[in-house]
Amino acid sequence: MHDLKRKTVRAGIFNIGARGLGFIIRTLSIMIMARLLTPEDYGLVTMVAAFTGVLNMFGCFGLFQAAIQRDELSERESTSLFWLNLTFGAALALIVFAAAPMVSAFYREPRLIAITQVTALSFVITAAGVQHNVLLQRRMAFGILATIEIAALLIATAVSIGMAMHGYEYWAIVSMTISLPLATTIGLWLATGWLPGRPQIAARVPSMLQFGGGTMLNGFLFYITISIDKLLLGRVWGTEATGLYSRSFYLINFPTENLNTTFGEIAFAALSRTKDDPARFRRYFLKAYALVVALTLPLTVVCALFADDLIVVALGPKWIGAVEIFRILAPTILVFAINNPLGWLLTALGLVRRGVYMGLCSVCLMIAGVLIGLPHGPHGVAIAYSTVMVVRVIPATLWALHGTGIRVREVVGALASPLAASMVAAAAALWVHTLLPPTLSPVLRLALDVGSFGAAYVAALLLIAGEKALYLDLFRAAKSA
Repeated sequence: MHDLKRKTVRAGIFNIGARGLGFIIRTLSIMIMARLLTPEDYGLVTMVAAFTGVLNMFGCFGLFQAAIQRDELSERESTSLFWLNLTFGAALALIVFAAAPMVSAFYREPRLIAITQVTALSFVITAAGVQHNVLLQRRMAFGILATIEIAALLIATAVSIGMAMHGYEYWAIVSMTISLPLATTIGLWLATGWLPGRPQIAARVPSMLQFGGGTMLNGFLFYITISIDKLLLGRVWGTEATGLYSRSFYLINFPTENLNTTFGEIAFAALSRTKDDPARFRRYFLKAYALVVALTLPLTVVCALFADDLIVVALGPKWIGAVEIFRILAPTILVFAINNPLGWLLTALGLVRRGVYMGLCSVCLMIAGVLIGLPHGPHGVAIAYSTVMVVRVIPATLWALHGTGIRVREVVGALASPLAASMVAAAAALWVHTLLPPTLSPVLRLALDVGSFGAAYVAALLLIAGEKALYLDLFRAAKSA
């Protein structure tokens, strides 16, 4: 707790730098891989990921969050958690390996057997590094974690691109599911220098399992909400439609998820330490929320306005069929920006049961919506997905905030300034766009459009919306860190 603000800001600087660099690496990887591979290749891997991703929610039984949320964690408890994580990972690997023929039969695609069985190895590899990750996050050693993340990403990306260039097709994508967690786990072991003791069960582990079980179930329900569309689309419409939809969804979700992960790890660790100090807890949460919304909300507008050029530049001309899907899914960026931070709030306060109930409602709504849109192909599914996400955002926000000490008007206030600034920036960017000649290359046109939007957004946010005080405070804290 000593000097938590300085440690949190320093962790934020490391995480932002690492995730910014990671964003660049992933973006370049997307652009290269999309030109080397086909929608069918991505469709095959997405079909498997829709299945294995569900099981991945059970990988550590929520023990990762439970271990970070604890005020203290002994050596004996760390050892117990390591062996439990490894046991869960090995069990899930065996389940996935054995279920490969059923996955293939569900999609009526024989190539999925080998892909699923190879992917099963990732469960054991990931589980072996979970507790080492916990130890580093509890120390708020995000600089070390950032270094590991970037190094692992560079290795995995190089392997994947190399395989794609040598004609390995969808196996180039599959390789990422093994090389990325393997490089990460090796880095975590080397960085911590921690070796687990013999298998044992510490006294407080059962209570962690209870907390982790609720967190895991909440994560499972959230995953079903964001994956049922791809699961059913693959079953009914095949690999190419699934590939177009999944790449559109990934491009829409990628920046938001990157930002949420960047701030979420730090915010959760800091909020867990301040949960017994309501005033400090509220202050930390609102500052983190305002920052995430201010960074995420303009992405919604940019994706909606410039979808055509974004797809052509990011994926290439052969992915032009993804443009409308991409544009339809754009409003979900705003929804994730509003709702994702509420997950930090509920978990840090231990309100996992409420999260489970909210997840159950979301899953039921999403399944109904996707089933309605499914007969109309990927465009129908995209409309259904966006509609459900937008409809649930207000009731979900009210439900999540109830009784937490965070007022609804404070959250609305955090949203108001970025929203107003985004509207001003959108008008400025569209005006610039009308001045550009139609013969201009998509790359240059997109750079000018996004550049004008970004400049107008920053000016409107700082000068018109009056958010200068918040960012000056963050700048001073960063400078002193």
